[in-house]
Amino acid sequence: MQRFFASLTFLILLIGSSHLTAQSAVAINTETGIDALMELFQTENEAENKVDGWRVQILATTDRNRLETVESAFKVNYPSVPVDWVHTKPYYKLRAGAFQTKQEAERLKHTLERQFEGVYLVKDKVSENELLRMY
Repeated sequence: MQRFFASLTFLILLIGSSHLTAQSAVAINTETGIDALMELFQTENEAENKVDGWRVQILATTDRNRLETVESAFKVNYPSVPVDWVHTKPYYKLRAGAFQTKQEAERLKHTLERQFEGVYLVKDKVSENELLRMY
């Protein structure tokens, strides 16, 4: 019986060691340009200085002239609050502020609701520099 277990143990070790040897011999061949693309991806992501944050959306319209009019009025009334717009066809979206938490953005939303209709909060990627300007 002991001889059987010794033979079985030897067989398992032999199979296991050959399996490990086979795994260490695996080579990965990539297409040309993939390594350069992965390096670029890594560099871009390391340089990314945006964090998840919140903004207050003031307006969503298909009329660019209306967007520019509301943006100008906003800048006159709230010069210390950063405002910018994004174009997601077919809408132009005017957004204000750059907040790390929803609670912080809620204060600006409450203030702007008195002057603008349909104001609501949106999640957005916010640069760290914008966050610093808000405080």
